[in-house]
Amino acid sequence: MRTNDKRREVIRNRVAYWTQRLNVRPLLVRVRHMTRKWGSCSTSGTVTLAYDLADRELSFQNFVIVHELLHLRVPNHGKLFKALMTAHVPGWKKHDVNRR
Repeated sequence: MRTNDKRREVIRNRVAYWTQRLNVRPLLVRVRHMTRKWGSCSTSGTVTLAYDLADRELSFQNFVIVHELLHLRVPNHGKLFKALMTAHVPGWKKHDVNRR
């Protein structure tokens, strides 16, 4: 089991990787305790992710992080959003059922 600081570091490193790859710039990235969701993205550009996401498999981490970061470009879950998810995280749909 990782400490919360180590979990935050793992998540922040994954976010840094994906922000470059997706060419997005969140206003703020928060990694904190969340009980109902794995992540969220506000309309103002704040991305919040659950620190215990770091304990999940890498493909699930990528799914959640890419999902939230793509909302900086596409605010809904329409066809464009789903196409971008498929382009960046093939097989993402298997993780879509793992919501809290």
